Amino acid sequence: MAVRYHNKSPVEDMQLQTRKERRFLQTEADLSDLAGNVSPTSPMSPQVTATSKLNDMLSYLGSRNPMPRQVAKDDTVWLLDNTAYRNQKTGGGWEAEFVSAVFAQHPSCVVIEAVAAVAKELDLDEKDPNYSTIKERILPFLQDIKPGTQVKALENGHNLMKLGPGGRNGISNDIKPLKGPDSDGLVKTYAQVPLGADGVLELNTFYAEPEGWGVISADIDDTIKISMTSDPIGILRSTFVDKPTPCPGMAELYAYMDSLIRKTDPPYFYLSASPYNLYPFLRDFRNQAGYPQGTIILRDSSWSSIPGLLSSLTMGTEGYKVDRMKKIRGWLPKRKMICIGDSTQSDPEAYGEIYRAFPGWVKLILIRKVTDIAAIGIESKNEPERFEKAFKDVPRGSWHVFEDPAECRNILAETVVLEE
Repeated sequence: MAVRYHNKSPVEDMQLQTRKERRFLQTEADLSDLAGNVSPTSPMSPQVTATSKLNDMLSYLGSRNPMPRQVAKDDTVWLLDNTAYRNQKTGGGWEAEFVSAVFAQHPSCVVIEAVAAVAKELDLDEKDPNYSTIKERILPFLQDIKPGTQVKALENGHNLMKLGPGGRNGISNDIKPLKGPDSDGLVKTYAQVPLGADGVLELNTFYAEPEGWGVISADIDDTIKISMTSDPIGILRSTFVDKPTPCPGMAELYAYMDSLIRKTDPPYFYLSASPYNLYPFLRDFRNQAGYPQGTIILRDSSWSSIPGLLSSLTMGTEGYKVDRMKKIRGWLPKRKMICIGDSTQSDPEAYGEIYRAFPGWVKLILIRKVTDIAAIGIESKNEPERFEKAFKDVPRGSWHVFEDPAECRNILAETVVLEE
């Protein structure tokens, strides 16, 4: 008999039931215990390291820090792609949110202990060729955070901007005014860092005029990439071992959709519950799989531990996604949005809430019904009653649940023709 959790929303109830039946808590405890038993300082969580007590205290002020730390030669810096929009409240000038992250190149923990902990959960020994893959992919979860750091960057080759300083999680978010796009609608920004510093040192800014089409893809996991987000071992394997694999037919569907709306220069937003630690991994996957370029939006509440990765993907996803979609809507309130997601987590409920909150903004919702039990977690996630409840008061022609992406082609074509 299914376990019910009282005083919880339907989505929270499903998430808790999935975590219970798929033994998430046990896996998270195993990872923490393995690390703690090997070393007095758990290697499963990065440390917050400051250059001085003053730097440490001032980092609590975030962007108001009057004495920010500067990027050092042994730092790693990430600049994240973004989307520029016209702010009508300031006369229609261009602006964009710039996100940067700074942390140490070399973890203070013993990396091999963290690798061994994950490998043990996956039943891999040191001779397995995947052992080295775990070591490579696990580093962003272990590198120490550099709070209170300011990043200098050069936008479009001549506009110097200061990003940050970041807060306790090493991440900064800054709204910056921009002059406008080049002829191809794209501008690059480069981090100005000392020799030796590494990371994702350039970002693309995609410019989106107020009107036209736009696409929100929530989630990356199990919508466009196979991630097994309802199974803890599946998450660990897809994150740290397996070659990233597109969901069958989804890259082709996105290419077809893009061909229908390309003339409006549609912005793409890839909204994921994954922590920022996975940004380079997910960005590279999106590019290699052939999905349209766009802005990847990830959780920035904390620099996640490895056990925290599991909870990040399985708890509180609806509220997080709704909050980020409200931000996108604030940027582009006149765009006609196509929303694509899957049935493993809270995408139907989040999209239903946004549709009702902003009538007319979302024109079509497509939900991929994931049938693999390891990915879906519990079968009730695919029951028709769930979708009917999630899309209450949403016109039946505005949402569609599918298994074969090819069946969405006619729906997309009819929606685009109807709205133009």
